[in-house]
Amino acid sequence: MKLVTCGLPYANGKAHIGHLRTYIPADVYVRYLRLLGEKVLFICGSDCHGTPIVVNAEKEGISPKELVDRYHEHFQKVFKELEVEFDFYGRTDAEYNHRRTQEIVKTLMDKGYIYAKEIELAYCPKCDRFLPDRYVEGICPYCGAVARGDECDQGCGRHLEPGEILQPKCKICGSPAVFKKQKHYFFKLTAFKDFLMDYLENKLQGTSNALNYAREWVRRELKDWCITRNLEWGVKFPGENLVVYVWVDAPIGYISFTEQACKLKGCNWEDIWKNGEISDITHFIGLDIVYHHCIFWPAMLKGADYSLPKAVVASGMVKVEGKTFSKSRGYVVWVEDDYLKAGFHPDYLRYYIVSYTSHEKDLNFSWRVFKDKVNNELIGTFGNFIYRVLHFAWKNFGRVRMNVDKETLEKISNVKDKIVESLKVWEFKEICDAFMELATFGNEFFQSKKPWELIKTNREECERVLANAIQLVKALLIFAYPVMPKSMENVAKVINLDLKNARLDDALKVDDVVELSKPKIPFEKVEDKKIEEMERIMIERIRRAESGEKEKEEELVDIKDFTKLDIRIGKIIKAERIKGSKKLLRLEVDIGGEIRQIVAGIAETYSPEDLIGKLVPVLVNIKPAKLMGVESRGMILAVDVDGKAVLLQPEKDVPVGSKIR
Repeated sequence: MKLVTCGLPYANGKAHIGHLRTYIPADVYVRYLRLLGEKVLFICGSDCHGTPIVVNAEKEGISPKELVDRYHEHFQKVFKELEVEFDFYGRTDAEYNHRRTQEIVKTLMDKGYIYAKEIELAYCPKCDRFLPDRYVEGICPYCGAVARGDECDQGCGRHLEPGEILQPKCKICGSPAVFKKQKHYFFKLTAFKDFLMDYLENKLQGTSNALNYAREWVRRELKDWCITRNLEWGVKFPGENLVVYVWVDAPIGYISFTEQACKLKGCNWEDIWKNGEISDITHFIGLDIVYHHCIFWPAMLKGADYSLPKAVVASGMVKVEGKTFSKSRGYVVWVEDDYLKAGFHPDYLRYYIVSYTSHEKDLNFSWRVFKDKVNNELIGTFGNFIYRVLHFAWKNFGRVRMNVDKETLEKISNVKDKIVESLKVWEFKEICDAFMELATFGNEFFQSKKPWELIKTNREECERVLANAIQLVKALLIFAYPVMPKSMENVAKVINLDLKNARLDDALKVDDVVELSKPKIPFEKVEDKKIEEMERIMIERIRRAESGEKEKEEELVDIKDFTKLDIRIGKIIKAERIKGSKKLLRLEVDIGGEIRQIVAGIAETYSPEDLIGKLVPVLVNIKPAKLMGVESRGMILAVDVDGKAVLLQPEKDVPVGSKIR
C-alpha cells in the first residue's frame, strides 16, 4: 500500500490559488497511480493549532474551535468541487491526533530526545503574560529586518526560536516586552545530524528543490527545537501547563489520519508507518515547508521508531499576473469567490495548474493565459479532435467495428510510456504535453484521411479511419482522466467507457465494436468579456490593498436562516476587565429570567462602569465559547466604527427578555 499526503492547509483563512499548487498535482498523481493498478491511500486534513488561529479567533470574538470549524468545512467544500478526492480528510484538533501526538512525545521523552530547559521569553508587563511567538514582533537577530516571534517573515526567512528576537514588543497592546525565564521543552534535533545527512543523501527521493535545500541546512547548522508554547489551544504537553508546538502535532496528523483511513478501508496503518526504516510514503508540500518535512519530521520519526517517508515532492511558488503572490497586496485569486462562483469549470483550473510549467518551477497565474490555454489547447486541439470524431461517427454510423491499425497502437503505446516515465519524476507538465501531442496527432490523422469525403465513396474505409480515430479518443480520455476527471467522465459515456475502473493499459485494448450515443461539446469557450470582468476584480482588489480599504464580501441569507437566531434584549448588570486582554470584558447580562456570562470585545470603547444598566441586543442561541479562558454564553450585537465596537440600544425602554423579530 502506497501512502500519499498533502501539506495540511491551515484552518485560518480561505483557499487561494497558492494552495492548489500542492493539492491538485497530488490528486493527479494518485489518480495516475491507480490507473497503473497501484493501491494508494490519499490523506490530508486541517492544521488546527498554533498562535495565528488563537490571535484571529480573539479578534473575531469567537473560540479557536469555531474559527477552525469554519475553515475546515470551507476547505472540504472547495476540494470536493475541484474533484480533489482524499480517502480521509481529518483535523489535528481531533482526539485521535491528540492521542497519537502525546504517545510520540512521551516516547521521545523516554528515549532522551526531549529535555527541559529554562529560557528567556518575551513577557508583557502590561498584559501580565508570557507572549507566544505570533504575539511578539521585533527585530531579526540575523538580518535586522522586522520579524515576528517565530520567523523572519520580511527578511531572511529564518526560523526563530523563542527568545531570539530583538527589541520585542507585545502585538496585543503594543507595549515593549521584557525577557523573563520560564521552563520549556526542546527536541534534540542536533542528535540526528549524521542520520539526516545519510537519509537526505542516500535514501530520501523527491524533487531537487526540496532535497538540495534540506541538505544545505543540515550541512550549515542544526539547532535543538523548542517544542512547547504558552497557549491553551493545542495538544497538551504531558505533565505541564503548556501545549506542543504546532509543527509537532501537524505532521503527526499524517499518522493519525492514516489510522482513521485504514479503519474505513480495512487496512493496517502500522503496515505503512511501522514497516521498517523506509516506507512507501510520498509527501506533496510547498517549498516554504521543506525544512519541517525533510529535517524536523524525519528526525522525530526516527527518534520515535516510526518508518520514514520515501519521497518529498515540493512545488515551486505561485505568482499572480507576474507579481509575487501576496494576499496583503491584492495579488491573490480566491478559489471559491473568484473562480468557482464565477462559473469556471474546475477541470480548467486543474489543467492550468499541472500543465503550465515544471512542478518545481514557479507558476504564474494570469487570467489571459488561462483563457488562451482553455480556448487554444483544451478546445482548439484536444476538444476539437474528440468532438469531431465522435459526432461524425455517431451521425454516420452509430456503431463502429474496431479495425485498428498497428501504427495507431504504437503511437498510443509511445505516449503511454512517456506518461509513466514522467510520473516517476513528478513532471506533470510533461504528462499533459504527451497527451496533447496525441491529440495533435489525432487532428492531423483525421484531417488527412478526410472521412467526410470517404463516406461518399468508400464506406468501409471510412469506418476503418473512424475506428483508428475512436481508439485515439479512448486513449486520450484515459490519459487525461487524472487531470480532468469530470470532463473526461462526461465524454466517456458516449463510447460506454468506465473511467473509474479503467487502467492505463486499457488505452491499447481494442474492442470488437463501439456503440456511440450523441456527443456534447466537451469544453465551453472562455469569453473575453468574462476575463475582463475577472481582471477588473483583481485591479480593484489591488487598489483596495494599496489604499488600506477592506474588501467587502456579500452573502445573502434566507429568512429561514434569520428566524433561527434567538435575539433578545438584555440588561447588563455587571462588567469587568479580563486580565491580559486589551479588548475583552466579562459581562453578566439579564436576558429575562436568566443571567448569562458573556465575553465581549468592547473594552476599547466602553469602561465597565459605564455599561451597568444598559439595554443591549443579545444573540442567545450561539454555541458557548472560551475566550482568554473565560466561557461566553451569548454575543452582544454592536457596530464596527473605525475598528471600535459601538453598542446597539433600543430607542426607548423595553422589557428585559423581549425578542427581536
